[in-house]
Amino acid sequence: MINDKAILVGVDGSHASYKATWWAANYAKHAGLTLQIVCAYSLPSYAAVSFDATYTAMGDDNAAHSDAQEILSKAKAIADEQGVEAATLIVTGDPASVFVELSRNYNLIVIGNRGKGGLAERLLGTTSSSLPAYAYCPIVVVPYTDDDGNLMHLNNTITKVAVGSDESKWGLKALEIAADFADAWGAELDVISAVPNMKGSEDEGVMASFEEDLDVRIKPLEEAHPNLTINKQIVPGPAVGALTKASYDHDVVVVGSRGRGGFTGLLLGSTSQGLLQHAVGPVYVVPRKYVEAAESRLDTVPSSPADVKPKSLEDIKGVEEIPVTKAEPDVVEAIETKIDPERH
Repeated sequence: MINDKAILVGVDGSHASYKATWWAANYAKHAGLTLQIVCAYSLPSYAAVSFDATYTAMGDDNAAHSDAQEILSKAKAIADEQGVEAATLIVTGDPASVFVELSRNYNLIVIGNRGKGGLAERLLGTTSSSLPAYAYCPIVVVPYTDDDGNLMHLNNTITKVAVGSDESKWGLKALEIAADFADAWGAELDVISAVPNMKGSEDEGVMASFEEDLDVRIKPLEEAHPNLTINKQIVPGPAVGALTKASYDHDVVVVGSRGRGGFTGLLLGSTSQGLLQHAVGPVYVVPRKYVEAAESRLDTVPSSPADVKPKSLEDIKGVEEIPVTKAEPDVVEAIETKIDPERH
């Protein structure tokens, strides 16, 4: 089954992944997309790190499969609460590799972060193997808590979107996608351009040059989205700090990724400084492969999978679509209270 009008969300039994499911279902409902939920596990490491909720004898594939079905049933019920029908998939094997292949087929992939060493750690853990560096469609990473362990509230509607802007093709594509995303929600768009700290009399002229460049980048957006409110910010210092700060008062932060060795290295290479490690709101990453695929088209309006040849699920080793029953309402209520007590 191939569906570039679908969102894929990864779950592993952690509350972080259930929070990602809630965000994905909310967005799917708003955007008129379908939702597919995937639970990934690998043997024999399953017992040690795969699922937060259960621990099973190493190498017991039947038990792992059963636990995956239970996890999917809970996630499916969360989607159902929002009126979104969801298909369910089980993935066996290396999750990072399989998710890269699956990314050919979807509009968006959503995963949770800070999930106690589960799926997110394996998909985001290193620059060389990170999903955002190699995916063929955009990735949204939804945080469960802030750095102090405080639960983060997710709004039903998106009213403020921030985007990191520079003159690279990745930055321009992120800007384009952020404008489309904000306009679809009727949200404001804050375009943030980080510039080096400067001293002395040259400041004024250099800043004026940066402002002029930013105006040039924004002009096509203003023409394409005449009803979109666009604010611009030029901030001194590293982009990661500015965008992390923006995550505190924006519903989504959008960034472009150059892939290994570029901006992704800045984002994913350091636990202490990377945006994905410290953001307190969802981060929407536009990957290198997505941008490069879109470049091959005369029409570069972002649409997944960006002219990448999709693969049938039957051709992706380790992927199986399975039907699951949804969890009981009291189970779902307990999960939803746990992931966001402020949500009504």
